[in-house]
Amino acid sequence: MIQTEQNARLREIRDKVEARERLSMDDGLFLYDPQVPLQEVGILANYVREQKNGNVGYYNINTHLNPTNVCVYRCRFCAFRSDLRDPKGYAMSDEQILARGQEATDNGCTEMHIVGGLHHQRPYDWYRNLISQLHENYPQIHLKAWTAVEINWFEFQTKNSVRWVLEDMREAGLGSMPGGGAEIFHPEIRDQLCEHKANTHAWLDIHQTAHEIGLRTNCTMLYGHLEKAYHRIDHLMRLRELQDRTGGFQVFIPLAFHPENTKLDDLKKPSALMDLRTMAVSRLMLDNIQHIKAYWIMLGIGTAQTALHYGADDIDGTVRHELIYHDAGATTPEHLTVDQIRQLIAETGREPIERDTTYHRVHRDPDNFAKWESGESVDAVLN
Repeated sequence: MIQTEQNARLREIRDKVEARERLSMDDGLFLYDPQVPLQEVGILANYVREQKNGNVGYYNINTHLNPTNVCVYRCRFCAFRSDLRDPKGYAMSDEQILARGQEATDNGCTEMHIVGGLHHQRPYDWYRNLISQLHENYPQIHLKAWTAVEINWFEFQTKNSVRWVLEDMREAGLGSMPGGGAEIFHPEIRDQLCEHKANTHAWLDIHQTAHEIGLRTNCTMLYGHLEKAYHRIDHLMRLRELQDRTGGFQVFIPLAFHPENTKLDDLKKPSALMDLRTMAVSRLMLDNIQHIKAYWIMLGIGTAQTALHYGADDIDGTVRHELIYHDAGATTPEHLTVDQIRQLIAETGREPIERDTTYHRVHRDPDNFAKWESGESVDAVLN
């Protein structure tokens, strides 16, 4: 494309963005073209980001719990999973799980992010009891648990419907769902990455059902492996279509693929330029999802900071005990202090604001950091 045509096309898209008109598949593909200046795409994404979320950079104080890495599936992109007899395989005891809950409480965590393997020797009740024990002993902590892939497995285990599983988990104490397991929806790529696990229809149906019963969920996309720009835009548009129907997604997280220790370790991890372009294009395409998260664990701290000016308004949290991406070669710290995460947001010129899982502002006791309560919705304040 010659320069004059490119400039004209950018002007057309800029006009659409400023008029709050929805971008098309062709628009998204154009913005992904490496010949289109990344800075121009970033400026547009930053405009949308500031229209939706002002000058704020959100974070939360959270911990991860991966109760087992034993998994029946063998996804090519996964470095976390283990076979039952593998020396690295584990399944946490009730005592270990409750100890993690106590540690989270003592450190003022508002959220536990709970995902793991599909252990073929652990019945559904093991997973449900994990939620109920944590909820009964630490009721203030929000339990964000089980990807759609895990819910699909529970459906298989119990021979009950998705709605039954979700309602049963909610009764046990489930607060919301993470967005993992989406990977890439297009079957050309999904079948190469994870042909046996929950397919695209199942993932979307599970999240739609969660939204219908009042559970908020996150959504994700794994990029930088076998997919092309078309597959990414297709993925974003499917998320956008579901959000049009339900309004239940609260945040989108683009996840950069880490190839180390996976069956795709011949690939290179995506560059920072790809990370930022994906962040920006996602912000521009997902006009109906309020928040975009730059997950510092995967991106690295520097890229995550920059992403706060390329469409992202959230940087995730302090993140204790993250295993999945560190097993895949992530070299980021395994934990950040509250002061550190506030500082890295402030360094970008954004105002650091602590939020809970469902995007309510957190108010802390000035005399006891571990004591807190959720306040007003951050979205209501901004909009």
